[in-house]
Formats: sequence, structure tokens, C-alpha cells
Amino acid sequence: MAMKKVTVTLPEDLVAALGDAARDEGIPLSRLIAGAAEDELRRRTGRKLLASWQEEHGAFTAEELAAARAEMAAADAQLLASSDPSAA
Repeated sequence: MAMKKVTVTLPEDLVAALGDAARDEGIPLSRLIAGAAEDELRRRTGRKLLASWQEEHGAFTAEELAAARAEMAAADAQLLASSDPSAA
């Protein structure tokens, strides 16, 4: 993958927190920031897809939203349980 160096301006406390997070993960700061940017682009794509679906099929019902939230909570709980070293 081609890389391009860019300059961004961020609040000092955010840079410090990002640096700490990158060190904790053992990855370069640029990789942490690139991952966060990729996550944001995926969320934006998802929101656009949802909006497009709703334009065609109508707004989600309260029941559909509740079912989706329950499914996401269950998936989150499963992921957390599988990554929790004390769960073993």
C-alpha cells in the first residue's frame, strides 16, 4: 500500500492520549490514527447504506431497532467474554 505523509493539527492532550494508546498496543501512532480514520469511513459508509435502504423501504420500526440493538449487545458481550483473560 502506498503511503503519504500528511500534517494534521490536534489538541495536545489528544495527541498525548493517542500516543499512550499506541504505546499500550505496541503500534506506531500513525497506525493507530490510520485505523481510527478507517473505522470512521466504514461508519460513514454504513450510515449511507442504512439511509439508502430506509429511503427505499421506509424507516425502521421501534421493534426492528430494538432487535438490532439486542443483537449488537449480544455480539459485544460475546466478544468481550472471549477476549477477557479472567473469563478462562
